[in-house]
Amino acid sequence: MEMHTDVLLVTANVGSLFDNVGEIEGDWLREFFTTVHMYKPRFVALHFQEVGGKDYMMNMGHAENFFWSIESSSEMADFDRVCVYVDSHFKAVDSFTALGSMYFIHKSLKNILQYDFNVNEFKDISGHNKYVGSLEGVTSVEKEKFPKNFWPDFKWSRKGYMRTRWLIHNQGLDLVNVHLFHDASNLIACNSSPSVYSANRKKALRYVINRISDSSYSPFPFFLFGDFNFRLDTLSLVQNLSMSADIQTVKKDSSNEVEKIICEEKDNDHKVLLHIETKLFAYLHQAVFRENNGKELLKYDKEISEFDDVLTEEEIHFPPSYPYSEDYSKPTQYMNTRCPAWCDRILMSHSASDIIHRSEEDEIGVVYDTLGSNICMGDHKPVFLFFQMKTITH
Repeated sequence: MEMHTDVLLVTANVGSLFDNVGEIEGDWLREFFTTVHMYKPRFVALHFQEVGGKDYMMNMGHAENFFWSIESSSEMADFDRVCVYVDSHFKAVDSFTALGSMYFIHKSLKNILQYDFNVNEFKDISGHNKYVGSLEGVTSVEKEKFPKNFWPDFKWSRKGYMRTRWLIHNQGLDLVNVHLFHDASNLIACNSSPSVYSANRKKALRYVINRISDSSYSPFPFFLFGDFNFRLDTLSLVQNLSMSADIQTVKKDSSNEVEKIICEEKDNDHKVLLHIETKLFAYLHQAVFRENNGKELLKYDKEISEFDDVLTEEEIHFPPSYPYSEDYSKPTQYMNTRCPAWCDRILMSHSASDIIHRSEEDEIGVVYDTLGSNICMGDHKPVFLFFQMKTITH
């Protein structure tokens, strides 16, 4: 007989919660709890990236409080089993990823086991299980930072993946928290299509998929959710946005290095339409990125198409998830530091897509959306997927 288990997956890059300690957190939590209350899932998975923010040495304590405030909240009281993994050991430079994963199991969900990668078998879960630190020797999680040679030209950053494996009513699945490399410079991102950054992400994502599909543990359907840092194909987009404009490139005096790209309208007093620098992407008509949920821009979102053989995704009907203003009063405004993009995603294997119950008209069905679309949630809007998972009962 087929049964369904209601599942909520959430991914959130929370770096700016710690860079603005205390300001955003209350609303962020309320928005998350409201979503849990609305969909009433039996199993919740929360994947965080950039735990502790930029000043993680100073703010890791705040991060641990943040996790505790979710874990101990009255809103989550009906989830009687909790597993928390926080990679907070920043002194271990070779392995620190700043990833955090939380899993909540509702008291009504009886038939669930978690995998122990050490003894290669599923085990029962009870109570609250909290692992904070380097996660070394924790056998229910697999964590890896990307090797240094993936990112030769830049500061080696906190990027990697973390996997847990579950058996819910005899249906196995892998849940993988991932954080891929960002675009360091908007100017370099414009140089080629696809950009050098996009190529780096592709390599890193292939690496993750190969690692979780290798034969040491039998492959399971998987959900891969995190901050993929996928960016729009910047070169094609800029060419399109500036089609009827005069383009000037400004170079640094001494070298031949481009410092700015400025696109001015041909008439209309030569108004600046688009101004790009290393960390500036200022477009005159910013509303375009939001209208109709950014539908016009989706054709520039090309990075996932390289993975059609192994990955799929629900249809996107929400505006780009990054980079939102961190100004409390401008929750729907983008910052003009980067071209807006769908960085935060919930991807899945084709086999995982097959275990999503596609519902009749009267049910909620599958929901793929951002959290807090009208509230300041920091520079990334969290993204969630709610669905009913097909499970097998004997």
